[in-house]
Amino acid sequence: MIGLLNALLLVIIAMVLVYATRHYLFTLVRMFLPANDLYCDLDDAQWPTVTVQIPAHNEEDVIGHCLDSLLAAAYPPGRLLLMPVNDRSDDRTGEIIDRYAAEHPGCVVPFHRAAGKPGKAAALKDALEHVDSEILIVFDADYTPSRTLIKRLVAPFFDPEIGAVMGRVVPLNAGTNLLTRLLEIERSGGYQVDQQARMQLGLVPQYGGTTGGVRVSALKEIGGWHDDTLAEDTDLTYRLLLAGWKTAYQNRAECYEEVPETWRMRIRQIQRWAKGHNQVLWRHLFALMRSRRVSFREKLDGVFLLGVYLVAPVLAIGWILVIVLFYLGQTLFAEAVFLTLCIFVYGSLGNFAAFFELAAASHLDRRRDNARLLPLVMLSFVVSMVAVTRAICSAGLDWLSRRELVWHKTARFRR
Repeated sequence: MIGLLNALLLVIIAMVLVYATRHYLFTLVRMFLPANDLYCDLDDAQWPTVTVQIPAHNEEDVIGHCLDSLLAAAYPPGRLLLMPVNDRSDDRTGEIIDRYAAEHPGCVVPFHRAAGKPGKAAALKDALEHVDSEILIVFDADYTPSRTLIKRLVAPFFDPEIGAVMGRVVPLNAGTNLLTRLLEIERSGGYQVDQQARMQLGLVPQYGGTTGGVRVSALKEIGGWHDDTLAEDTDLTYRLLLAGWKTAYQNRAECYEEVPETWRMRIRQIQRWAKGHNQVLWRHLFALMRSRRVSFREKLDGVFLLGVYLVAPVLAIGWILVIVLFYLGQTLFAEAVFLTLCIFVYGSLGNFAAFFELAAASHLDRRRDNARLLPLVMLSFVVSMVAVTRAICSAGLDWLSRRELVWHKTARFRR
């Protein structure tokens, strides 16, 4: 029994080492290799037609800000259509959208959805039938796109292999409280280091569901949006990859979002992401490993990306194993050395690899004041670990009881 526990702990430590090495590699790539901003400075071209969809369910507080920003976008007249998707709203969202449509005829064409399956993916699936442009771009209703963002997101599509493009998301309410400051650091690490490094290494940048675009022909080729997942963006990333399409990341294509301002909303958001991401894991892992269209390094990175929301419960199990083995009286020299090594490896690599990545991102963004908050990121990590573990347990119960997954919208705080 003790030998089995030791073997399991060794496997967990090996997994932590792999992810730690991945964090360090991405950080070193970003710190010392030049970024390849694909077509980012392209200005004079025959720009394709673009439809921008903004899924909106009870978004009266923010939908106007998003539409105002998009109407000011620097994109050729007649090539850009805004399609706000009013998804079963029972507030003033539909009224606000209709007012913009009346003020900007031919430029703002709303899609009102009064019934149907709830959730962003279901709304996008229904609205896709009304898209006849070459490129589809999706923004959440609380996002504020910059003036040049549309061009920067569209530019990579001049490469015929590109099926989707993801931009960078930056919190606009970072200074509200401690949580939003910590989320600013996490977002910086996730985009400035993680996404950009995967782009530079030719791996698998992830389409993030908002501040991103997809080639309409590629989307229809793979069957459109799937409305039976909580992570339609991750699902799309892997379906495009398996179909031979590439996803590009544009670090300079910045859009500004409202991050959760309460821990309750943050936990609910993480749980939704974890459930949806692991749902994609079970759907596409084996197909990815068998695919002949995907290169070995893309497969390797794709597997690591699919497994990120399994790390939290695995770490929790590892901590429990160390405690159990300690109280089982493992005092022999070799076993004591082994347990000490396990704790040391996690403490020196498993934790600090992620901090190293976040610190590098703060340096690259010239936000060195955020370095003072890095020790407090552990608080956010612990909350995330507990939330993800709960989400996985809940997903297991949902599967056993055949309960339908429910989409929980993130609350808005802006007025």
